[in-house]
Amino acid sequence: MINQIANHLAPMPNLSLSVQFASNAAQLPTRNQLRKWVKAALRVDTEVTIRIVDEVEGRKLNRTYRGKDYATNVLTFPLTEEPHLMGDIIICAPVVIQEAKQQNKTIAAHFAHLTVHGTLHLHGYNHEIEEQAALMESIEVTTMLQLGYPNPYLIT
Repeated sequence: MINQIANHLAPMPNLSLSVQFASNAAQLPTRNQLRKWVKAALRVDTEVTIRIVDEVEGRKLNRTYRGKDYATNVLTFPLTEEPHLMGDIIICAPVVIQEAKQQNKTIAAHFAHLTVHGTLHLHGYNHEIEEQAALMESIEVTTMLQLGYPNPYLIT
C-alpha cells in the first residue's frame, strides 16, 4: 500500500517528443497517441524522436545498423543517458500493419506495443538475455494493460 501511494505521488518524468512521419501508410498513430504510449513507459526524463518510416527506409536502416537486409518493425537508437535520456525510435509502418493483421491485433494496439517496446530499449532494457527478456516482457504487458490494450504476446 505504501509503495502504491509513493508511486502515485512520484513526479511523472518529463518528455520532450518529436515525431516525424516519413510514411504514407494508412492508419498511422497520431502524435497524441505516440506521446501517451511513450509516457506510459517512461521511467526518467526523456528526449526522443519517433520517426515512422516506409519499408525502403526501414530496410536501409536495419541493414546499415544491424546488418540485416529486411525492414523490421522497430529500431531504437539510444544517444545518451546524461543529463537525461535521449534517443531515436524508428517504426516501420508497413511492417507493423502487416504484423498486426497476421497476429489478429488492432493496428493501434501493435503501434502502441512497439512504441512501448522501443521506449524500454531507450531505457536500457533488452531481450537478448533470457532474464532481461522476461523482465522487459513483463513491463511491456503491464504497461499495455494499463493503456487498455491486451497482452501483446498473446497471439490469436
